[in-house]
Amino acid sequence: MNRMGQYRTLFALGVATLVLDQLTKLWIYFTVAFETERIEVISGFFYIVHWGNTGAAWGIFQGRSFWLAILAVIALYAIYRLRHHLGLRSRVGQISFGFLCGGILGNLIDRIAHGHVIDFLDFRFGTFAWPAFNVADSAICVGVTLYIFYSFFKPEKLESISS
Repeated sequence: MNRMGQYRTLFALGVATLVLDQLTKLWIYFTVAFETERIEVISGFFYIVHWGNTGAAWGIFQGRSFWLAILAVIALYAIYRLRHHLGLRSRVGQISFGFLCGGILGNLIDRIAHGHVIDFLDFRFGTFAWPAFNVADSAICVGVTLYIFYSFFKPEKLESISS
């Protein structure tokens, strides 16, 4: 149990991310018509939708949901196996990978349960429409960005910043 306690921030943030992601997707699943309804939140800028994405970010690898699910399992396994080399004992490392793992699991659950990922946040900038996304996608982006930033510094420098 002590070894698990070393990663408590990662687990707590991962679980919180996963729960928030799944609760928001359940709300969308039961309240917004699939691929036909658009709820205007901020006129001309932000909408709530219910879209299914069988691909990855920006719709790449469309129709490859099964293989993306396999890749998610491999990524989670690799994170587990490489945990000693990824700086996961540092607070910043745990925050980064808490977001990352929670997001990966959230989208993996969708792929298994629905055959696609539920995307629902739709932003538009004039005539440009940003691809719809969800809480898990946001968490993955935040986790990866934070870890890239983290990797440019020595862990001991970041430990003093994050403590």
